[in-house]
Order: sequence, then C-alpha cells, then structure tokens
Amino acid sequence: MPSATLFVGNIPYSTTEQELRDLFSRPGGSVAGVRVITDLDTGRSKGYAFVEMGGAEDARQAIEQLNGHSLGGRSIVVSEARPRQGGGGPRRK
Repeated sequence: MPSATLFVGNIPYSTTEQELRDLFSRPGGSVAGVRVITDLDTGRSKGYAFVEMGGAEDARQAIEQLNGHSLGGRSIVVSEARPRQGGGGPRRK
C-alpha cells in the first residue's frame, strides 16, 4: 500500500518529531516518517512539518481527527501535502 504525506501547519516552534509521531499514531494510524522543517541558518523550526502515513486511509483519518486539534495552545492545520512547485530561490551552499 503506498504511503500518503500530510502537511501539518501552525505547530508550536518547540514541537519535536517524536511528539508529532505520537500524536499521529493515536488515531490508530501507521506513521512511516516525520520531518519538522527548520531554518537552514538558525536550525529553528519554521512552524510546519510533514508526516508520512502508512497509507491513504490512515492519512484520511488523521486529517479528519487532527485538523484543528490544539497542540501547545495552537490550532494545527492538517491537510494532504501537495507536490512541491519549483521556485523558492537559490539554494545556499
């Protein structure tokens, strides 16, 4: 079964990958991977992450149950991740 990647936005800057793994495992889902996005210069979280679920059904249930969930006093946004569009800017060396 192919995995499904979720975008998780508005997370507290202090949120760890393990906290997200624990949260997304709760609805009974299978979490294949978690990546909190950090600033290249400071190493500080940018306030969003990607969670790879074990399958499409796990992803659908996670969206239904966790979109709007309060995490560290913030209402998180959970949606299906969209493919990355080009752009951004030059990559730093």
